[in-house]
Amino acid sequence: MYDLGPDLGAEVEPGTNILVTGPPLTGKRSLALDILAEGTREGNGAIVVTTKDSADRVLDDYAKRVPYEGNPVAVVDCVTRQQGVSDIRDDDRIKYTSSPVDMTGIGIKLSEFLQAFYQDQGIERNRIMVHSLSTLLMYSNLQTVFRFLHVFTGRIQSVDGLGLFCIDSTAHDDRTMNTLKQLFDGIVTTHEDGEPTLRLASD
Repeated sequence: MYDLGPDLGAEVEPGTNILVTGPPLTGKRSLALDILAEGTREGNGAIVVTTKDSADRVLDDYAKRVPYEGNPVAVVDCVTRQQGVSDIRDDDRIKYTSSPVDMTGIGIKLSEFLQAFYQDQGIERNRIMVHSLSTLLMYSNLQTVFRFLHVFTGRIQSVDGLGLFCIDSTAHDDRTMNTLKQLFDGIVTTHEDGEPTLRLASD
């Protein structure tokens, strides 16, 4: 089981994918990072796919929760190269895609990290966070994003991982949200006032 930490006070089965949704500035990213850090303390791998912040910023924020040095924490950065920084190379901690449109690249880099964690460190439990689906939907149509997520969530399921996918609920129409929700086993909703709530499909 994966412990989702004190904010949600719940555990979920391996292979679970959760949509983290709510209005802007209600702490979706922070909550997802907390859940990943909870896993790092338990020896889980953590992989962040970031379409909004640079890998350096993600790692800085992670370090405020739990040290990432010496721990299996990695970032797929979809931002830095898009901003015109071309002289960067992949390393053990950070891999870069050309932009948030490069969904094939995102999937490949995720698989590389999962494989490296398993082969080099024997890590079989991984928590994977994508921040944010709203950025993907800005650059690609719903059908393309849906197909990508269908494969991506399936990959997480097949390795018994935990997937957390953040989305700004106010940026998309009901059709988009309802289409995407089909792919997830549970939904965490963040609120402007009050604690986040979790609803699992099995409930």
